[in-house]
Amino acid sequence: MWSNRRGLKFWIGVWWPVVASIAVIAIESSESFGSDHTSRPLRMIWEAIFGRVSNAQWDLIHHLLRKSGHFLGYGAIGLAWLRAWWITLPHSRFLQDALLALFGTAVLAAADEYHQSFLANRGSSPWDVLLDCCGAITLQFLVYITMRLLRPKRLARAA
Repeated sequence: MWSNRRGLKFWIGVWWPVVASIAVIAIESSESFGSDHTSRPLRMIWEAIFGRVSNAQWDLIHHLLRKSGHFLGYGAIGLAWLRAWWITLPHSRFLQDALLALFGTAVLAAADEYHQSFLANRGSSPWDVLLDCCGAITLQFLVYITMRLLRPKRLARAA
């Protein structure tokens, strides 16, 4: 089934991006990364690049930046999971790996939101879990399309 050459170095090489992603989420899920703490530094960066904005404009921009972070961050996490399953299960189909990756992303997103429900300055929303999963699905779909264009024969056998 699995080659005996797959030692500890192989497993670390395959799964470290997933573990690192989980660590990043654990850090970002703290009170220090609540919107009340990120608004000021992000606004300084935004205004340095794009110029001054009103408080009302900033509230919308800050909200959109944070939600974009959910979408793209969990999209990247979905890709880390996809890569790990793709390498770990060499005879599986892309859809199987993508579903396993989506499941891992969804469990992590739900655990993150559950954890945030216990923090004073953070909120918990099932909509954020949905947004996170949409990010993972979108980036996985883009990878699938790219792979179909670049390596159609290999993916056709794996799909």
